[in-house]
Parts: sequence; C-alpha cells; structure tokens
Amino acid sequence: MSLVPGAVNFRDIGGLPAGGSRTRSGVLYRSGNLAGVDEVGGVAFRELGVRRVIDLRSDDEVAHAPSRVGDVETLRVPLFLGSVTSFFVEDISLAQMYRALLERSGDRLVTAIRGILGAEPVVIHCTVGKDRTGITVALALAAAGVDEDAVVADYALTEQNLPAWRGDRMLARIREAYPDAKHLEELATKSPAPVMRDVLAQVRAEHGSAGDYLREHGMTDDELAQLRRTLIEA
Repeated sequence: MSLVPGAVNFRDIGGLPAGGSRTRSGVLYRSGNLAGVDEVGGVAFRELGVRRVIDLRSDDEVAHAPSRVGDVETLRVPLFLGSVTSFFVEDISLAQMYRALLERSGDRLVTAIRGILGAEPVVIHCTVGKDRTGITVALALAAAGVDEDAVVADYALTEQNLPAWRGDRMLARIREAYPDAKHLEELATKSPAPVMRDVLAQVRAEHGSAGDYLREHGMTDDELAQLRRTLIEA
C-alpha cells in the first residue's frame, strides 16, 4: 500500500536492520513518479514533511509526467545516459541494465545519494521506483551499514507493490512497440532478489564495498559518515 495516494510504491525505508541498529523512520522515502498525486495524496505528502524530492528521470519523462506535489525543493539527477526506450530496443536484461548504471552513472549516483544529506525527510523516485530508485537506495543503504538481506528484500518489495493492472497495461503498450523483445516483462515489472544480490556482490568484488564505490565516484568519508548518521538510529 502506498503512503501517498496516487503515487505508486511510495514507502518509508525505516525499520530495516543495520547491525545492532535499524534505519530511521520518516527520513528517507522511495517512490514511483508523483504525477498521479491527487488532492488526497497531496495532503498525505505534505503531512510527511518532505523537504526535498530527488527525481532520477530524464527530461522527456518529466515533461510527459510532471510531479504534482506542490512547491517542494526538487533535485533533478537523470540517471540514464540514454533514453529509457533504448533498453527495450537493445533488449538487455535487468542485470545488464544495472551494470550499465554502475559503470556509466557513478558520479550521478553520488549526486543523488548526497542529496539525502541535510534536507531530510527526502523522497527518491524515478518512473516506477524500481530500477534507478532501486540501485540508488540499495547503494545508500549498503553504504550506511544496512544488512544485505534487508537491502535485497527492500528492493524485491517493489514487485509486490506494483498494481497488476498497471503492469498489464504497461506490458501491452510496450509489447506493441517491441514485439520481439525477450526481456520486456523483466525490465518493466520485475525486481527479483537474486539480481540485487548479484549487484551487491559485483560492487564488493570490483570496488570493495558500496561505500568504496561511492568514494571512487566522489563521495567523501565525512559524507559517508553523515549518511550513516542520517539513515541509522544511534
């Protein structure tokens, strides 16, 4: 169930285990786009006290589905370096998409995660809240010290939260445009736990840790310490 009516998959990442502690509630939210937020949803959004929205969508996506949450600071960090449709054209898998994000958008991922600091409560979103949001939130949580099983479970929860009618409608529309695509359903509607577990294993193998990955792309030790203080209960 979404915390904000009209926003798909809007949820709090509070309460996740992190060693002997857990993530704070009311600090970081994740969501799909905010274009469908109605009057009731707007009230719910304002009651959360969100101070900053981090929008990971491209210019085209924003123009097609502008946010409807009123006057709130928005940090635009488009993560895909090409169009969203290019992934359907190339017919890549989720694992390939995530590798591309890690390899091509490290500095932007740092910018997005840095945006969490000093303006909480914050909401991070893309179009569905699955892939770009999933990678960004997973890196932030892992770097802050959240248990890996909890990071993976938080990512996998998105698939359960996406309304079936929405997935069916989206798949029908995309299949019409790309009838031969093999990875279409996975790209559009799935968030399988093994894929995120493999992403985290890849980050460890190639960089040492999520924190090390963020350091390599410009995040400082002080910022990583602040991230932990922000997200994790003392």
